Amino acid sequence: MASEPPTGAYIPSTFDTEPRSAAGLPLALIQQWRDTGQSHEDARRLLGRFAVRGYSVVSDSAGLTKLSQRLGLLEVLALIDRPKRILHARTRAIGGEAVGVWAADNAQMFHPESADAGVLLSALLKVQDEIERSCRVRIGIGAHCGSFYGLAGGLYGPEADAIEDIAENHTEGGELVVTGAVVDRLPPDHAFVLRRKDGPESLVGAVYQVLDGPRPEDVRPVTEDLRYPIPYSAAFYADLLRLERRPEDVELARRLAAEHLQDRTVVLVERSVAPAETPELGLLRGLALSAVLRETGLRLMPARGAVEVKIAGPLALYLFEEAAPAVRFAQGLRAGLAEYEIVCRIGVAAGPVLAGETPGGGWDIAGAPVNLASKMAQDLGGPGRVYLSEAVHERLSEAGCEGLDEAGCERAPLDGFAAVQRTVSGVQLTFFEG
Repeated sequence: MASEPPTGAYIPSTFDTEPRSAAGLPLALIQQWRDTGQSHEDARRLLGRFAVRGYSVVSDSAGLTKLSQRLGLLEVLALIDRPKRILHARTRAIGGEAVGVWAADNAQMFHPESADAGVLLSALLKVQDEIERSCRVRIGIGAHCGSFYGLAGGLYGPEADAIEDIAENHTEGGELVVTGAVVDRLPPDHAFVLRRKDGPESLVGAVYQVLDGPRPEDVRPVTEDLRYPIPYSAAFYADLLRLERRPEDVELARRLAAEHLQDRTVVLVERSVAPAETPELGLLRGLALSAVLRETGLRLMPARGAVEVKIAGPLALYLFEEAAPAVRFAQGLRAGLAEYEIVCRIGVAAGPVLAGETPGGGWDIAGAPVNLASKMAQDLGGPGRVYLSEAVHERLSEAGCEGLDEAGCERAPLDGFAAVQRTVSGVQLTFFEG
């Protein structure tokens, strides 16, 4: 998808009354960008103070799609917690800092450019050793040394996007891969066993598997009591640790699920990417598009029964108490964005989720509906389409007239939706496209 609103087409905003950053967006920076001539020179000037160089280390769990077919959400969250604790403890011990909020199964660390590449690779090999020995879930890890922009608590820019894509889509459980930029920082006599990895060409160049190498002997990991940036309340996390220690306790899992999980409908939106002549222009144009997405979504959301969870890059997440308003919102948002020549694809899925305010403020969400909405829209979806899960389609079908617009039941949200079947991550999915 590629689209850019025409000049002057952005929705008037109230950034002067907003906090500096909201729902993952650096609103003050976006307002400054919109007040300029929006040239390459303007972009470089505004972004210059946010530029950082160093290592981005990204991890992603393997096999969660299949795992979530067999286990409940809390059991899955308990399984993926310990790998994140191990990665955080080992990399903090050598000077790394956690990036963002580690929702679901993803994690990210940043190390300054002065960090020793060999020490970092040794620590990451040790991480994989410990996870293999003590965890039921494996992770893939990708590392790149390059230039990024630190904005709204995250790393932005084409190189940041590239290493995230490598870790999430081109690694397997237990695998450690690094870019050529990391390899070039190793001494000529290093003891690591590297093999160039086949795969699609990446913006950050060649990618190498780290098959073996020295492990650290004199670096003690930071205590696991120093928590990674958890997306949960302290009370829930304490319960999650209890479940992690007692995975066989079915009654505990059932009781915690009843206490913490809610049946909700998730709307996941991926907006179009703004074409640009330079990375700096692309980044700021993309943030401006996300601001339009946010303003349009807030304008269309019902007064009750819905909340904006977050805006992250080209993605937006919303949570609804009922399926019918969620589908109407998705269709309205698609039409609203089209008025600004922004193309989107949207996934709507329903089921048990863990959602709530995070310790640092804001919201986050986890659960199979989030994963399914992403699979439908991002992995399998086409531009300009809305996708409904089987659960959402069933709920609207059962609702009958309750699923229609309030003004005389003029039309059903299901009008124009057709069933499709696809296979992703080894799992066959049936959903509805409209």
